[in-house]
Amino acid sequence: SAETRKQKEKDAKAGKTIARGSDLFKKPEVKQKAGIEEEYKKLLDENKLFFTMDLVKEQLDKAYKANTERGMKIHINRIIRTCKATENKHFMWFAKLLEDHMKGIISHARVHISSGKVEGTNQMIKTLRRKGYGYPDDEYFFLKIIDASRKFSWPQRIPINRN
Repeated sequence: SAETRKQKEKDAKAGKTIARGSDLFKKPEVKQKAGIEEEYKKLLDENKLFFTMDLVKEQLDKAYKANTERGMKIHINRIIRTCKATENKHFMWFAKLLEDHMKGIISHARVHISSGKVEGTNQMIKTLRRKGYGYPDDEYFFLKIIDASRKFSWPQRIPINRN
């Protein structure tokens, strides 16, 4: 992103070290190099698809920062038009993906919910399944899942007193 490139330029001017050297492994110290912005602009000039990808990335960022469904829909539709205009098969695939999932994507502007808790629960179930190889039956496995999900209070992850 533009912010990251600006920060790297600042770090280069300040002489920031990004990797410490090591005598043991004979590795030199590495400092942040300057000229990232110029290098980036050169890449954009040389490659039309890379430039388009950058435009799409910026529009996606704006879309997910939109506070209204209408605002998000405007940005997503711009992305779709940009992708279709390239006539590149990968951009066309992405445009179709956005069109097919428009309703779900737009709902993020109204209800700012992530799937983090669901993914965490799925991971917990996978871990239980791996650890408990050979559970006697499915009912016992489901009881283990229910028990594991009650051990922590979800928002704070603080153990619940069971007395």
